[in-house]
Formats: sequence, C-alpha cells, structure tokens
Amino acid sequence: MLNGPIGTGKNNSLMGEYSLRLGEAVMRHRTWAAEKHARLEAEIASRVKSEFVANMSHELRTPLNTVIGFSKLLAESDRRKIEEKDVVEYARLIQDSASHLLSVINDILDISKIQSGRYTIEAREVNIDEVVETVVSSYRQQASDAGVEMHFVPSGSLSVVRGDQSKLRQAFANIISNAVKFTQSGGQVFAEVRHHNDGASTVLVRDTGVGMDEQEIKVAMTPFGQVDGGRSRWREGAGLGLPIAIALIELHGGKIEITSAKTMGTEVAIVLPSPQLVALIRRQDLGFGSGQG
Repeated sequence: MLNGPIGTGKNNSLMGEYSLRLGEAVMRHRTWAAEKHARLEAEIASRVKSEFVANMSHELRTPLNTVIGFSKLLAESDRRKIEEKDVVEYARLIQDSASHLLSVINDILDISKIQSGRYTIEAREVNIDEVVETVVSSYRQQASDAGVEMHFVPSGSLSVVRGDQSKLRQAFANIISNAVKFTQSGGQVFAEVRHHNDGASTVLVRDTGVGMDEQEIKVAMTPFGQVDGGRSRWREGAGLGLPIAIALIELHGGKIEITSAKTMGTEVAIVLPSPQLVALIRRQDLGFGSGQG
C-alpha cells in the first residue's frame, strides 16, 4: 500500500515552478517601475535645468545688456554730447541693473548653501513688529510707484521671537516684495503682526493681486519655479524669493502657509514659534548658530 497523498511530488514541483515564475514577474515589474520612475525623474530634472538656464539667461543678460549699453554711451561722451540729466539717468539705470544682478547672484548662493545644509543662523531676541515695519517702510516707495497702497498693522504688544534678525528681514522682504510685484495698480498690500498667548507670533501678508491656483502655488514654492515662465513676463525674478523665505523660516522652527485664488489675491501666513520653543530647537542642534541672546 502506498503512503502519503498521490501526486505530492509533482504538485510541489509545479508550485515551486509557479512561485519562481511569479517571483520573476514581480521582479520584472519592479524593475520596469523603477526604470520608469528614473526616466520621469531624469525628464523632470532635465526640464527644470532647461527652465533654469533659460530663466537665468533672461535674468542675467537683460540687466547686463543695460549695463553694457549705457556704460558704452557714457564712454563715448567725448565724441557725442550727452545732457547732464541723461548722464544721471544712465548712471541710475546702470546702478539699478547692477543691483538686480547682485540680488540674483546672492539668491543663487543662498539657495545653494541652504540646500547643502551649510546655512546657519544666529539666535537672538528679535522684535517682530520692528522688523516687519522696517521692511514695509523700505517698500513703500516701490509700491507707490506701482500705484499700490501699503498698510502695516502692528501686534499692539511685545512680539518677541528668537532668531536671526537679518535672515528674518530677508524672508519678510522676499514675501512683501512678491506681494507688491504681483499686485496691479489700484491694489493694496497689508502686513500684520499677531502675537499669541503661547508666545508664538504670526506675520500675515495679504494682497489684492493676481492670485494663484493650487498648481501655481506648488510651482512658486519650488526653487527656480516661475508661475509665469515666459521671457515676456512683466514680473522680473529668478523664482527664488519664496523658496528662500520658506527655508529661512523653517530654520527658525516656523512654517509658511499660503492661501490664494486667481484674481482674488494671496495671503501668506508666516508662523514663528515662541522663544522658549526655539531655544529648545537650538539645544537639539537643528541648524542654529552659536549667537548669544
């Protein structure tokens, strides 16, 4: 009499072969999926690189052409008479273009240092009301020239955070500059500071500008991203202002939240933690420098 189930050896062989085939199929699918993902990442990287080169070409060549063109006119003043008022205007245009070039280069260096983890900040006691008011005042003339009204609403209390004053000023300036830049004549920009009971502070920057949809917000938050990437765009910029501001605020243990809709304007909420929480983050060595407050 035979012992054991009939055909067990054959069944085991078939199951083993089936498992082997299934495993090979799974591995082929995973390999295909990985290759597809790698191709997509390569395509995205290539597209971002191409857009970056195109944007940088525009951002660098335009002011460079201005510098070269008007400096050439000034250099030829011995052969052609130039009115004194024109000399002053040419010099102003050269200065503005050179300042724009320096700003673009500084932004590129900043985002490079931030992404490499080599960017540190000095933690000290900072009065947020004073910092925001200073930034708003610095943009009043630019806003006035663009026909945009600017308003500042202080917290009404002592809004103190722990952080790097110059870096916070840079973050606020990038955001307020964008608000002015993307608000058309007749619009308004509001900057407001709110102090919370837990010691945290929020800086709200609202504008009545062109606004963005969800996809455009994602693009704006990406380094070198341009909501309007065409070379004919009427708003200058390398697409680094908002990403740098986000990175700087995150280094302070805070966050930036953006609410916007097309034609309805944009609100940017900059939330900064209490000095006590920032001190704790600093002790945990999450990027703060060695400044003493």
